[in-house]
Amino acid sequence: MKETSISLTPVPPYSFDLTAAYATYFQGEYGTVRFVDGVFQQLLVIQDRRCLVSVRSAGSVEAPELEVKIESADLTEPMVSKARSQAGLLLGADQDLSPFYRMVFKDEALTPIVKDLVGLHVPQTASVWEALIFAILGQQISAHMARTLRNLLVQTYGLSIKTPNGTCYSFPDHETIANAGVDRLRSIKIGSQKARYITDIAATIARGELDLEGLRNKPDEEVIRILTGIRGVGPWTAQWLLIRGLSRPDGFPDGDLALRRTMGIVFKDGSPFNPQDAREYSRRWSPYRSYVTAYLFAAARSDRLAGLAGTGSHQ
Repeated sequence: MKETSISLTPVPPYSFDLTAAYATYFQGEYGTVRFVDGVFQQLLVIQDRRCLVSVRSAGSVEAPELEVKIESADLTEPMVSKARSQAGLLLGADQDLSPFYRMVFKDEALTPIVKDLVGLHVPQTASVWEALIFAILGQQISAHMARTLRNLLVQTYGLSIKTPNGTCYSFPDHETIANAGVDRLRSIKIGSQKARYITDIAATIARGELDLEGLRNKPDEEVIRILTGIRGVGPWTAQWLLIRGLSRPDGFPDGDLALRRTMGIVFKDGSPFNPQDAREYSRRWSPYRSYVTAYLFAAARSDRLAGLAGTGSHQ
């Protein structure tokens, strides 16, 4: 393996630990990403070659610096450039949260949630395809089952590489999933309907009829229109793709029960918001609802909600 090291300077404030932990759902390993002993790792496929990216912090929240090690059997300058760009994308390094924080700290409802999470940026998937399939797998099931399905898909059909911290997997490409077919996806516990949705999308991409990466250049409304025209993709999935696949600041999955439960705990009497009320309540946070969503989930997943029940209660 050949290797090289580069540095990245994220937009401050930036907490590497919080951002990397959020990428793994505060569980150390999730799908294609690992965060173990202070090192964030992901296996990418660049120019048809496996490329392992390992990132650790060399700075502070206010003066962040990331050390990025890039390893591959055949490391070229274009690969290094792409890996550098991908590492920054994966860890949300270019996100400027200053306007979001200015809004937050004028909002008594949000301040208790955000103050202990300052520096959390919203990590992204390596591709829009990955974000879309992960979102579909997470539809209408528990977080535990979603994690199981995502890990099974990646470990069964992704490429892999062994590291001292364990095995890293890349996300399987659409050709691999299209060739796998519905029955093989069902064999790894993916339900029949979701298996059909996923293989149909993979085949559509393979035929050149769908360009998911091209969504990066389209406005939010157009992205949602295109996505919800795909069988198996509804507003919830489209909104999550805005947040985790396209780094848009104003996504809001109002149909997400876990989000509405967390909002109920923090902003009223503990009972979940209904989707319409959640959507209406969220308007006060626009155009930064993606960040609010991420911070609410980060608070819930890292056990920071204790003592916050009703602290931001106002309608």
